[in-house]
Amino acid sequence: MTRAGLRSLVTVLTAFVVGCAAILGGCGSVGPVTPVTVSDIKTVTGTWEGVVYPSSQFGPNYITLTIREDGSYDAVSTRQPIGTSRGGGKIVISEGRLIFEGEKGRGVGRLQRDPDGSLMIVVDATLSDNSTLSATLSRSK
Repeated sequence: MTRAGLRSLVTVLTAFVVGCAAILGGCGSVGPVTPVTVSDIKTVTGTWEGVVYPSSQFGPNYITLTIREDGSYDAVSTRQPIGTSRGGGKIVISEGRLIFEGEKGRGVGRLQRDPDGSLMIVVDATLSDNSTLSATLSRSK
């Protein structure tokens, strides 16, 4: 192996090790998440941010979800370098879960609490073109 090739390999391995250490260091609260039953939409009103994993595209999209007290919501999804997609709809509560009925599809959201006490919403949805997506969202800070 050439000196330049060895240097590139060492750089990649160093970046990998540092990345893994950063990820593991961020996992200070390790343990299971617990489901939270939603009985009132006010439990989840506000702004949530996270990552959407669509089944029909490569790579994640970033999303901001704003839920209002009347159950209406707006979602803004960004994917670089493509741009921004917007949508909205209504959320109703059924059996402690969030049922999303939107302009572009429908889905089910589950509220969960992670070991450090933070809430997150996990959504599984089917869009009007029959593609599916999943998303994990946390409250905006």
